[in-house]
Amino acid sequence: MSNNFIENIEDKWIKKNDLPLFNSGDTISVFFEIKEGEKKRIQSFKGVVIKKQGKGLTKTFTVRKMSGEIGIERIFIFNQPSIKKIEVNKKGKVRRSKIYYFRSLRGKKARV
Repeated sequence: MSNNFIENIEDKWIKKNDLPLFNSGDTISVFFEIKEGEKKRIQSFKGVVIKKQGKGLTKTFTVRKMSGEIGIERIFIFNQPSIKKIEVNKKGKVRRSKIYYFRSLRGKKARV
């Protein structure tokens, strides 16, 4: 009974983003809104999905990109209202659901 009650509340009050299906190893672009004072702008973050985790409201995904020699990772929440759009640029084939080994790869080896 409690699961059904929680699902009804989630369906009624929580905004569901219509996001495309993607998995670990895929290269995606995430477009999200940033507020700076009273100004709003849309910023993009393009990188490889390292992991997806959680379920329900706490479902998140981590995207990693290389900026020069430095790796940058960002964690996004699926139901985050600031996410405007996600584009899947390239499908990748990996055998793991969480590709932490990707952090230590450099150069051409860091391609999926």
